[in-house]
Amino acid sequence: MQLISRTPKLLMSSPESTAQTRKQPGPISQVLTPIRRQLILAALLAATGAALTLVPLAGIAEVASRLLAEPVADNSMQPAAIDSVAAIIAISIACMFAGMALVLGGELLAHLADNHLTHNLRMATAWHLTRVPLGWFSQHASGEVKRAMQDDIATLHSLTAHFYTSVGRAGGAILISVIYLFALDWRMALIALLPFPGFFLFLRHAMRSTGAGMQDFAQRLGRLNSATVEFVDGMPVLKAFAATGRAHRNYREAVDELATAFRALTRPLVKTMAHAHAMIAPATVLGVVLIGGTLFCQLGWLTPLELLPFILVAPGLCAPLMLLHTLLHDLGSATAAAQRVTALLNTPQLPVAPASEQARPEGSEIRFNAVSHAHAQDYQALSNISFTLQPGTITAVVGPSGAGKSTLAQLLLRFFDPSAGQITLGGVDLRQLDSAALYRQIGFVLQEVQLLHASVRENIALGRPTATQAEIESAARAANIHGRIQALPRGYDSVIGEDAQLSGGESQRLSVARALLLDPPILVLDEATAAADADNEVALQNALSRFARGRTLLVIAHRLDTVMHADQILVLDGGQLVEQGTHDQLLNGNGRYARLWASGGYATGAQVKPC
Repeated sequence: MQLISRTPKLLMSSPESTAQTRKQPGPISQVLTPIRRQLILAALLAATGAALTLVPLAGIAEVASRLLAEPVADNSMQPAAIDSVAAIIAISIACMFAGMALVLGGELLAHLADNHLTHNLRMATAWHLTRVPLGWFSQHASGEVKRAMQDDIATLHSLTAHFYTSVGRAGGAILISVIYLFALDWRMALIALLPFPGFFLFLRHAMRSTGAGMQDFAQRLGRLNSATVEFVDGMPVLKAFAATGRAHRNYREAVDELATAFRALTRPLVKTMAHAHAMIAPATVLGVVLIGGTLFCQLGWLTPLELLPFILVAPGLCAPLMLLHTLLHDLGSATAAAQRVTALLNTPQLPVAPASEQARPEGSEIRFNAVSHAHAQDYQALSNISFTLQPGTITAVVGPSGAGKSTLAQLLLRFFDPSAGQITLGGVDLRQLDSAALYRQIGFVLQEVQLLHASVRENIALGRPTATQAEIESAARAANIHGRIQALPRGYDSVIGEDAQLSGGESQRLSVARALLLDPPILVLDEATAAADADNEVALQNALSRFARGRTLLVIAHRLDTVMHADQILVLDGGQLVEQGTHDQLLNGNGRYARLWASGGYATGAQVKPC
């Protein structure tokens, strides 16, 4: 049966997938669809095996009955009786080993299915994340993704590898035991099972009593988490302003409130569950069987030998029933994990045009045609933006914080698609370009640098794995990072995060070297020198200026003096393009740009100049 291979839709690749989609199956049903048959078979094997392992109990009762019922005159048994007892013992032993083999087979099958599922789930989530908009990652914490891909899939192990077989073992043991007791005497079977309905009544009451308290407990726990983060992260500031007492007080109050909520939640729960567990304790069940059996024997409805199977079997129902209760509790954790995994797999992908509809750009001219974009929070980031980036020119985008500058750059990089309008490259809508083809044309250096846990060489050559060492070093020199790399313990073989600990500015220069090596005709710079120190900023700006020759450059800047020589400057404010022109034109216009320039605070530094 085909499991997850290329797309999350294969999570429901069975013939019943269409019907399941219409019925909107739960997250566990969606996740387990590829291995449902294996799990059902594993549960049936475990149930049959558990039933067979209980045969020796019936055998013991039967042997005892025959031995005690056989008249012994000369301390010897009849050969026929000996043969029948031997046959019962042999059958009991054979059933025990057969049952153990079936249980082992069920466990093995479940673990193989679990291994196959978790492997394919991880591959499916990884593949799916390569198809979601890159902007999605800026809106979701890496810990959230890691939890779904690693922790939650690991949590599903208890469901797939153990839950079904455990339910099978418990269910098989309970079912065969109940059938056996009713086959012996239905009246005594009812007496033996009297404690179990009481257990379910107490369990139901416990679940109802904790419903209201659980919400309050969750709220208090959330406040404690916030107080803990505030206490730890704010410690330097709190100490500097002698406000540690306040932080301790907030944390202590959060701890006290959680403890109060926990007591309110657990006090009735512990009391009720203690009663429930007492109802199905083996001693309780045995006591009920002995009292009922004694009464039945006095009434002549049962003989002491006929009571023996009930004494042996009925108390054995307690353990599998408690196991089922524990499994139902664990099912909640698995359900929550499955919900997060399916939510990740259902993340909308960035639309990709079919190969037949994809086109090849003619040139590298970029046009924004009435582009608007609203984020998921219904915040209008850009409104009706139109402009053109001519090949070989430098375009700077400036404006106050929150004006939409980074959003504009992310739309060009197709981190997500615009809500309205279109962006074209060489006359082709970006939505008709394959992602690989797009990023061969456009390189970028962003404020938030992402480096891989790999060697410095591999990080620089990420876009061109076949680059030679000379080419890598040339790009590093151009980005003014070669000397720093040479000073590392293993030079270009040093691993980021291990023996290569780089500062923010050094990481940014490494990212610039990566872009220089890729050598794209279009480059997007979002505050590419923001983290560079003063000594290296000039060299880095000069390197970018040399690299800009013959290329289209889009520069996002906060310091106006760094882009005053750009071919055109776009001024954004409130998500709208309010001004457009060269530095001199905008100054002469006495508009928004002129007011920003006149406000001062712009240190004179190197600029990205056309070459």
